[in-house]
Amino acid sequence: MSSKPGPDNQDGSRPSTSEDAVCRSEPAVVEAYKDENPTKSHALADNSTKAAPEDKGACQFAHSDAEVKNLGWNDDDVPRPVVGGLENKELWTMVRRFNQQVFHVRSIDDPPLANLDLNIADWEEFSPEKLRAQLERLYMVIVVSLVSAWNHVARLRSWKEWQRTSAFFAVYSIAWLLDLLLPTIVSFAMILILHPPARSICFPPAPVSLINTDTGGIQEPPAGVLASDDSVTGAPEKHHGEAVEQEAHSFVTSIATVCSGIVISTAAGKHPRGDPYEDNSAPDPTEITADVAHARDKTGGGDPKVEHDMTKVPVSRAVWSRARPVMHMIADVVDTWERFGNALNPIAPFPQHMPRLRLAGCLVPLLAGSYLATSYMILKSIGFVVGFAFFGDPAITRGQAFLNRRYPGWKTHLELRHNILRGVPTNIQLVLTLLRIGENNKAPLPPPPTSDEPPPVKPHATAGQNLDHLAAEDGEIEDAIRPDSEDGVKEENQRKTKKSTRILNLLKGTAKGGVKAAFAADKARAAAGDEDAKNRLGVVKGRNPWPERGPVAFPARFDGEKGYAYITTTATTPAVSWTSDLDNIQPAWTVAIEDISDLKKVGGLGWKSKIVVGWSTGSEVVDGLVIKTKQGDDYHLTAIAVRDDLFNRLIAMGKQMWEAW
Repeated sequence: MSSKPGPDNQDGSRPSTSEDAVCRSEPAVVEAYKDENPTKSHALADNSTKAAPEDKGACQFAHSDAEVKNLGWNDDDVPRPVVGGLENKELWTMVRRFNQQVFHVRSIDDPPLANLDLNIADWEEFSPEKLRAQLERLYMVIVVSLVSAWNHVARLRSWKEWQRTSAFFAVYSIAWLLDLLLPTIVSFAMILILHPPARSICFPPAPVSLINTDTGGIQEPPAGVLASDDSVTGAPEKHHGEAVEQEAHSFVTSIATVCSGIVISTAAGKHPRGDPYEDNSAPDPTEITADVAHARDKTGGGDPKVEHDMTKVPVSRAVWSRARPVMHMIADVVDTWERFGNALNPIAPFPQHMPRLRLAGCLVPLLAGSYLATSYMILKSIGFVVGFAFFGDPAITRGQAFLNRRYPGWKTHLELRHNILRGVPTNIQLVLTLLRIGENNKAPLPPPPTSDEPPPVKPHATAGQNLDHLAAEDGEIEDAIRPDSEDGVKEENQRKTKKSTRILNLLKGTAKGGVKAAFAADKARAAAGDEDAKNRLGVVKGRNPWPERGPVAFPARFDGEKGYAYITTTATTPAVSWTSDLDNIQPAWTVAIEDISDLKKVGGLGWKSKIVVGWSTGSEVVDGLVIKTKQGDDYHLTAIAVRDDLFNRLIAMGKQMWEAW
């Protein structure tokens, strides 16, 4: 059931070349690791209990329970903190985003150069759903940070906080008069890197949505209420970080509505490798743009070039072949941004001082050079570099060829993650390490809380507090954070015509009847032995609540039959199995955790069917998980209500080194 890169086509697959011999398309079979802790992540997780008691969270104490310590998987009684030095709300935000970003992992046998696993594979699978996830991640990590940074610039330029702006102006003016501007800027950057408290002193924080980026003054948040501090709109959120995540979703959806082709596929979430079923009977929304364009061309008078277009296939292939490199480039940029963030603000158990010292050390030569270099020397150097880059192609080509022969991996060593950011994790590598800490101590991290109720439209509990440095007028902040009147929203909703509502309800009712008939037919087909029908049983979540989730037993179906995926750590070898009865466990199959080579999240339905079911019934479609072993066996679990939680336990338990695909 695992996917293999195939020919270069519209799914973005890798073209068949001679490089296939060195780029693995199958999971690596790992017989044994020479080191008990093959990566830094494993070592930090194994040594988590050695920290001082006051620096520990509940998952960092060794537990001697028969199976595992339940830290509140099915109730609100979760200890605080679960991880030392990290608030639970921040932990759950990171885990929730980890669940949204990690789709497929494979075991590798060679330790990564940066000594941290779960890096993105060079030939990762492409799908519009993954592209959408990376675009949302780009918004949450980079766009929001840039907006916040520009807010600080706008505040300084506005002179509304005149004392702080005066201090910056005085230092800048003196440095400029003494020709020490560049050394001053570099020294200031080093101070911000090495001394975190200086950041809040020089740049006092303020809610992103409360600052007008044009004037630097106070504004009413775009959402009409200051219900979250870290979002651009200030929108309400039920749990920490959800407002930014919803903004990212709306950001990508807005782009998708004005773009065509691949971006339309991204908005629909087409996942050719993740969704196991082909909905051949349903129309493909991703073809709408091409069909409309073709129809428009047909109205032009029957130009033979339209009917015999020799450019359509090669151009389409060229565009789709570039889709994966673009997605990979976005992922690399965001990964690097996250590593810089985690270097400046390290989270335990990763080192707290060495990454900052390394970054500041990189600025020392620049600081020394800024004292010695004159303006003439800088201009001449820039001119030489530009000229050499333009006219020195023969020398550059021969130099690269020489390096490729003598040092085949030299380009890899130039990547920031392998030198100045070595050992600094991305957010998903950080979460994997925290998950491993819980597993090593028999205290798996509880999943993020969920709720179907919408968040209240009102300012959060601390809205407007500790903002005296903004120098706003009396009552200005209070007026800005209050919620908008709901009258305008109600009036806008009432403008919808009754006729359009009746037509929509008629279509939805017809589709709902068809969906129910299809699932009723699936039950009969499953009883007759149809494998696809068996895999579709139970994938639509009904009104009845799901049974309790984890941390040991996870409701799941196998071969269409109800049961549980069961994880045991008390046996000689930790394993995952599937059983139909928890009271009398007789597993249908058992897989040792160390034998897992591939874990892949898959859809409960084909992506087109999922859209129809979600729209017509308003029900949640429950997805599945494929477990592949080193021996080549596949086990496809379906209708897993808590698939992400099961996936996280399996990925964190063993000594495997993973690569994201």
